[in-house]
Amino acid sequence: MANAYRALFAAPGTSGFALAGLLARLPLPMTGIGIITLLAQLRGSYALAGAVSATFVLVYALASPQISRWVDRHGQATVLPLASAASVVGMLLLLLASYWQAPDWLLFPCAALAGCMPSMSAMVRARWTALYRGQPQLQTAYSLETVFDEMSFIAGPPLSVGLCVGLFPQAGVLLAALLLAVGTVALAMQRATQPQLVPHAAGQPNRSVMALAEVRLLALLMVAMGMIVGTIDITSVAFAELLGQPLAASIVLSAYALGSCAAGLAFGALKFDAPLHRLLLWGGAATALTTLPLLLVASLPALAASVLLAGMFFAPTMIVVMSLVERAVPDQQLTEGMTWLLAGLNIGVALGAAATGQLVDLAGAQAGFAISVGAGAAVLLLSIWVSRRLRPCQQQSTCVC
Repeated sequence: MANAYRALFAAPGTSGFALAGLLARLPLPMTGIGIITLLAQLRGSYALAGAVSATFVLVYALASPQISRWVDRHGQATVLPLASAASVVGMLLLLLASYWQAPDWLLFPCAALAGCMPSMSAMVRARWTALYRGQPQLQTAYSLETVFDEMSFIAGPPLSVGLCVGLFPQAGVLLAALLLAVGTVALAMQRATQPQLVPHAAGQPNRSVMALAEVRLLALLMVAMGMIVGTIDITSVAFAELLGQPLAASIVLSAYALGSCAAGLAFGALKFDAPLHRLLLWGGAATALTTLPLLLVASLPALAASVLLAGMFFAPTMIVVMSLVERAVPDQQLTEGMTWLLAGLNIGVALGAAATGQLVDLAGAQAGFAISVGAGAAVLLLSIWVSRRLRPCQQQSTCVC
């Protein structure tokens, strides 16, 4: 397995942009939870904190694909510094508004400006694709990036919360702003590995990749997968509190991330003869089936084992989805296509968390897992739909999806 990942970095510049991308993706998971911790401490209102954080997440989900579209047209070195500068300014204004006890309404436009953050994960994936398009190493690269995404969501939130609580309330968001600035500059300076701009053909309409039915279906599939993650997050916390062991929730969530990371690394090191549409079908079926044991858990060890199993199929399915969008969109719109999928994932996490919170309040902690099962069923149905739609395209080399 190690040899497959070592071979990735044989190309010049790969270590540099991988490290820069790792730094630059941490601010996303740090900022949302940092805003909640900041405002909960200074304003004493979780409702306000949640609403301001949701504003940041929603604007990010809507704006990041548009930023990626500009990147595809003008290049990473041109667009990334401008978009990241806007996001950093928004974060700093939010911190100043909280420090000076500005009116609550002023926090929302600041959070919206902070949401103008580029999808750094998509930027790095686009660089890997430019290097290894059509080669087996691309699957390995996508696997590595999925693991890096998982690591950022494991390390980012506790780091942000720890700084807010341990130092001062603004510390988590302040570090996120600094990491975004440093990571963006480091990535933008590496011009040799950024994807080359591909001009649009004469007469070709300059429309969003969401006009492609395949991209819309894959984005919906990512929303459903995100809902599973959001449900597991909220329900695990509620279940641990119900059993009087709230700190054990972190162990449960770590088990989910561990299963996903381990499976993602293994998937990237293996080579499969099956076509992508079939791998998607298998991944969708496994994702759906592994949500069912969640309905039966009665103890924290059983919950940890169940989420570990569920996590083992998350990363491989996401890797296949990324590979499919790479083949489905035109070369000159690759970054936008990947960003729509990542935005769909984030929207799904938010929707899953919100819906689960309501259901847990009404029917108890374990009832929240019903949403995971429903989202798993949606993943399976969408996987079948996408697989059937893409099968002819992968059987005919001349077909353009």
